[in-house]
Amino acid sequence: MQSLLWAVSSCRSLVNCQAIHALVIKSQFINNGFIGDRLVSIYTSLGFNDYARKMFDEIPDKDLVSWNSFISGFSKRGILALCLNAFQRMRNEADLKPNKVTLLSVISACTVDGALCEGKCFHGFGVKMGYMEEVKVANVLINMYGKLGMLDAAYVLFNTMKARSLVTWNSILALHAQHGHSDDVVGLFNLMRRAGVKPDQATMVALLQGCTELGVVKQATVVHACIFKCGFEGDMLVSTSLMSLYAKSGQLIAANVIFGELTKPDAVAWTSMLASYAMHGCGSEAIKLFENMVDGGIYPDHVTFTHLLSACSHAGLISEGRKYFEDMFRVYGVQPRIDHYSCMVDLLGRAGLLEDAVSLIRSMPMKPNVGVWGALLGACRIHNNVELGKEAADNLFLLNSSDHRNYIMLSNIYSASGQWKDASKIRSMMKGRRLVGDPGYSLFEHGNRVYQFVVGDQSHPNSDKIYAKLEEIVRKVHEAGLVRQTEFILHDVEEEVKIDMINKHSEKLALAFGLLVTNTSIPITIIKNLRICGDCHSVMKFVSLIEKRTIIVRDPKRFHHFANGMCSCKDYW
Repeated sequence: MQSLLWAVSSCRSLVNCQAIHALVIKSQFINNGFIGDRLVSIYTSLGFNDYARKMFDEIPDKDLVSWNSFISGFSKRGILALCLNAFQRMRNEADLKPNKVTLLSVISACTVDGALCEGKCFHGFGVKMGYMEEVKVANVLINMYGKLGMLDAAYVLFNTMKARSLVTWNSILALHAQHGHSDDVVGLFNLMRRAGVKPDQATMVALLQGCTELGVVKQATVVHACIFKCGFEGDMLVSTSLMSLYAKSGQLIAANVIFGELTKPDAVAWTSMLASYAMHGCGSEAIKLFENMVDGGIYPDHVTFTHLLSACSHAGLISEGRKYFEDMFRVYGVQPRIDHYSCMVDLLGRAGLLEDAVSLIRSMPMKPNVGVWGALLGACRIHNNVELGKEAADNLFLLNSSDHRNYIMLSNIYSASGQWKDASKIRSMMKGRRLVGDPGYSLFEHGNRVYQFVVGDQSHPNSDKIYAKLEEIVRKVHEAGLVRQTEFILHDVEEEVKIDMINKHSEKLALAFGLLVTNTSIPITIIKNLRICGDCHSVMKFVSLIEKRTIIVRDPKRFHHFANGMCSCKDYW
């Protein structure tokens, strides 16, 4: 009996399972529910669903444990249809009442399958059967609602719970982090601490991920202190997440210090540091880190190469990027994926090698996706190639006609070349399809607050002082000889109107505010949701020289570090 159990647990192939299956029948151990259940689970885990169902049907006296094991096997593999079928059979054929274990398996399968309607039905079933007081049932429902886009429903359920486990707190924290609700993540973490719940690794990672997208420097230092207080400073996963938070807060040196303190960084930590260099445009440093990683015996994977190629792209390292793209499979055995081709199209396109980028797209072994065509469209915007830009945009419209960014990019290409009628047609097309672009904004942290500015913003209580400082900045850069780049105002209006519009960009308002409220020893860090325009980029360079200030601007793609009249991107972005 014991040896048979060991043999069942050791099965790794269909042939072995069938041999033991035959032995079980021959030895009449089929009446032993545990052995039968175990063999069913092995069949299911190996993906042989028909054999699992046949074996299950052969078990003579199936109890609730047997049915739960059967359903759980399909749930773990995300096969909702088979879970639902088994659930119905259990109730109708065996006349058994499902318990909380049954419910956990079926709801988990609904989550994996994205079956919100079915999940709601099982939520109702749980209420009817009185299982909602069970913390595990509530936890699995919170996870389902959050992952299927109903964060409000998850939060309502969370608030109704009388008792919450650490898993409950971690789930609600992680879900808010995944949905970009950074402030809520911090608030929930503080509530958790006040409730006397001790955080674990998963808690700290969720907290760090929640703060990462916001990219607030003070928040990073506060969380770092909390990590020390809770004793997680030596944890690899927590340290890697902390590195990412510092990097996205503009603190690349701090991220590097955290990385240097790791005794044996794993592949994830190396790749995270590589990604940090990439987003800050430090291509040479990224390459050096990659070589050190390989020399240290850590083998790169496809994610590593995505960040390495991205670093080459942001730094304009064309020959290096081409070399590593070729070495991926030839030297390291990593098959290039669609993301790598997207990086290469971006690399070539940014450098103005648009024909090379198109040739690469034509030679791809897979169909180009929105990332590939989007990279080409972005390059066409930089180099104002109308014909190629239209081709890229048309392909993007076919792949995803509801993404407003592609219409705006094509409209901007037309506007920049003076083709106002074509630009107007694209804008009308957007309007007809009810597509609205994201309003641009800039964030600036001061004190215990994060201030948001939009173009022409006058909502700040000190708007008069901000605009007075902005006028001073504009006058100084004009006297210093800066020629305003009004071509970045993509409207058919008079030059004076263009200058007035470009002076009120959100990043300039954030800059003026930063100059007012900070001293010279503190870098001015601005976070933008859209790409910084060329005129704002030039103004930042001049201001860094005139005011002797360090200015850091983060846009959705990368960081710009301005100092002494220069930018870290070397005007290549």
